[in-house]
Amino acid sequence: MTTLIVPRTHDLGGFEVRRAVPSLQARSVGPFVFVDHLGPALFEPGRGIDVRPHPHIGLATVTYLWAGALRHRDTLGSTQDILPGDVNWMTAGRGIAHSERTPPDPREEGHALHGMQTWVALPRSHEETAPSFHHHAAASLPVREHAGTRLRVIAGRGFGLESPVQVFADTFNVALDLAPDAELPIAAEAVERALYVLEGAAHLDGTDIPEKHLVVLDPGVRHVLRAKTPLKAMLFGGEPLDGPRHLWWNFVSSSKERIEQAKADWEAGAFGLIPGDDHERIPLPSR
Repeated sequence: MTTLIVPRTHDLGGFEVRRAVPSLQARSVGPFVFVDHLGPALFEPGRGIDVRPHPHIGLATVTYLWAGALRHRDTLGSTQDILPGDVNWMTAGRGIAHSERTPPDPREEGHALHGMQTWVALPRSHEETAPSFHHHAAASLPVREHAGTRLRVIAGRGFGLESPVQVFADTFNVALDLAPDAELPIAAEAVERALYVLEGAAHLDGTDIPEKHLVVLDPGVRHVLRAKTPLKAMLFGGEPLDGPRHLWWNFVSSSKERIEQAKADWEAGAFGLIPGDDHERIPLPSR
């Protein structure tokens, strides 16, 4: 049977983030260990997102937007605005720090923001790989449109298409936009799969799926998704993790000792500074 998960909601000063993974029902889905739904939000002129510099190890962050813009900066010197349909893939590996803020123009004008940010745990053989950042514009990603369904493969493979985003394990990550009454068969392409409905009303195999909910799909089963209204959703999953992972704050690792080292490194400033955003940072949590 499929598992329906209600995300935990956090209010970040008028901007809501819903965390669907990890949860009691799903600690991970394929290599995905962290799944956040950002918004939807409408910012008045002068307001925006300001995620101050913070560190990561042992994972890759994947950012995808349906609306709005975010400016990524990191300790490698990368500066990149992400727009709807683009993908930002940042491999933390042995350690990187980054910030995410609303760019000046949309902040000044007022803007909407709606998207998903996920974390992919790196295989143990790649946990200490060199950090890197790659931006993939929407036009570079494979898209299929048919009978009211539009899907874009964000990372990995799905529906006969393959993303140019470099992945470290078998990955299934697809953005969906469906018109009312459109149907999409979801084959059992990945060992583990989940569906997150951002916006709209849907049926999965004839059962109602409310928006802002996650459904863990049955292994080896072909499902049929049907949109009752205009629908935005994301599919994600892939091969299971190659062992348990420890998550503490922004750190993911197969080793508790490695996380302790990352804590000490952030306290000591060993992650380095972010060019253009080096005047503040998020302190290590006390808990």
